[in-house]
Amino acid sequence: MDIDQLFKVPKLPVGANKRRMPDNPTPEMLKRMKLDNQNVPLSQPPAPSPSNGSGKNRSATVQDEDDENSGSFAPGDDADYFVEEDEEGRFFGGGLTEEQKKILNIFDSVPGTSDAGIQEDVDDLEITAIRRILLRLDRAINKNQDQRSKYPDDPTKFIDSEADLDSALKSLLPMSQSAMLAYPELVRSGTLSKLVGLLTHENVDIVIGVVDVFFEFTDEDADSEALPEDERQADSLKVLVDGLIESSALELLAENLRRFNETEESDRQGLFHVLGIFENLLAFRPTLSDDLVARTDVLPWLLNRVAISEPKENRGYSAELLSILLQNNRVIRLQFGKHDGVEALLKILSHFRKRDPVDAEETEFMENLFDALCSALAEPEIKQLLLDAEGVDLMVLMMKERRQSRIKALKVLDHAMSTSAGAASCTVFVEALGLKSLFSALMGHAKSIKKGTKVASEPVPEEVGHILSILSSLFSNLGSETPERIRLLAKFVEANYEKVDRILEVREGAVARLAATDKEIAEERKARGLEDSDEMEEDQEEIWYLRRLENGLFTLQTVDYILTWLAMEDDGIKAHISAMLQRRSKSLKDLVVVLKETRDNVDESVQEAEGPSQRQILSSLIQYLESS
Repeated sequence: MDIDQLFKVPKLPVGANKRRMPDNPTPEMLKRMKLDNQNVPLSQPPAPSPSNGSGKNRSATVQDEDDENSGSFAPGDDADYFVEEDEEGRFFGGGLTEEQKKILNIFDSVPGTSDAGIQEDVDDLEITAIRRILLRLDRAINKNQDQRSKYPDDPTKFIDSEADLDSALKSLLPMSQSAMLAYPELVRSGTLSKLVGLLTHENVDIVIGVVDVFFEFTDEDADSEALPEDERQADSLKVLVDGLIESSALELLAENLRRFNETEESDRQGLFHVLGIFENLLAFRPTLSDDLVARTDVLPWLLNRVAISEPKENRGYSAELLSILLQNNRVIRLQFGKHDGVEALLKILSHFRKRDPVDAEETEFMENLFDALCSALAEPEIKQLLLDAEGVDLMVLMMKERRQSRIKALKVLDHAMSTSAGAASCTVFVEALGLKSLFSALMGHAKSIKKGTKVASEPVPEEVGHILSILSSLFSNLGSETPERIRLLAKFVEANYEKVDRILEVREGAVARLAATDKEIAEERKARGLEDSDEMEEDQEEIWYLRRLENGLFTLQTVDYILTWLAMEDDGIKAHISAMLQRRSKSLKDLVVVLKETRDNVDESVQEAEGPSQRQILSSLIQYLESS
């Protein structure tokens, strides 16, 4: 086929550089030519003609041609000259003749080449196409291995096969859009095992190519066109994940973490995708966290990586993955302690004592490290490690600085001082003069309410919630008649009981929010026809109870626990509380109702290491209020 004759393109001068095309152009090439022609401005002036012998360019003249003498109905035989124009009528036509348009329309009508479906042979893979792609990859792997074994010292002999292998790996990426067909076939054919084996390839670029494939395959958006309720999609991903685990993919991926050179862009992206694969696998199957930590050295690697400032993207992702691993696993938390994780995180977080994060990315990094530390503090052993590393003192200093890290420092203290295992931390907190900063933060929010910047019925700020929890832990863990407990009670007496009044304000807001929520739940019960019946599914009752906790009940329970302790410890505070409650048409009996509900919903599976249990403490407080 003569392309020049087809499109009537004038031939270039002999010897001039030109792009040669094959005799039989593909449909994609013709469409690209069509798009290129449409993007050329027709008002562009012609290129200057070659200079004459005198060295001056000849001036071009434009002569208007009469319509009667015109050999065509439009300039350039453009069929759309009078049709295709912009809103202001400046640019006419698409630059193609009627004959050219007909030819392109013929190619557009060929299946698989329409604008909307130019990639339909990729996006809508059939099983036969999938098998062809896998066969091509299998051949590329075998050829590359064969040539590398024959010519280990001559890269020129296997460089072409390496390029073919890289191309074959990239051809796998679209298979994620046909996961239900592709993933089972990938495992059944044995290609998945070969792919995992490529993670040990001598060429890091090939390893990165495999990592990109696994990252795409395990992404939560894979096969996004499938219906969410279609269980086959989850089953296909399960087959893939099982195949990866059986092929020791976790171990090989973790080994490559130390192999990448993050000064190189491709390696930096490859490492980011390895972390992404771990996150995707944990999101799909959280129990894999045990295998990941037990069978690899990813945990110490993460602790080392978060201490390296650059590049920020991988540092931030490492902090996020560390936070995920420590969420709900005692074994991993203990391993975190054995690898000096507490001290490592405290060292990094200490940088945020005197300064705030510079941007949103660093803010997220800081928050992930704080969250990881808080998760680990669920274990008594980690509480002790925090105490030994002077972490409580550091958090008190952060709390005093009034920077962005302040709220997160309060959260760490909240977790460190909770339960009987946090008794030692409570004592250290008071000795480190933490009470002054704690009550200063509490009363600071009281001032903002008086100024009208906050509404009492709104949810309490996160900072106030942590402060209340810390006060609750102090009353539970500080020994009777100890200097630390006396100092705590003295804080509530000073300034004419202003701190007691502040806590009563918080209680009033919690009561208002809970009343509104209870009204909504009552209406839902009525709509279900259950307003006069106690019969309700246990799951629904639990949902409603959690909803009440989120909308005031938890705050109310914490506040009433503190108020009851205050009333029992000091007669003057008790009289003040009774008087203030009476102004709101309440009494100490209202605290009894709340404490009983708290006691009835205490998680009995949580056993205190020493001393009375939470249920026993609540029963004693209820008995005191009922007898007073």
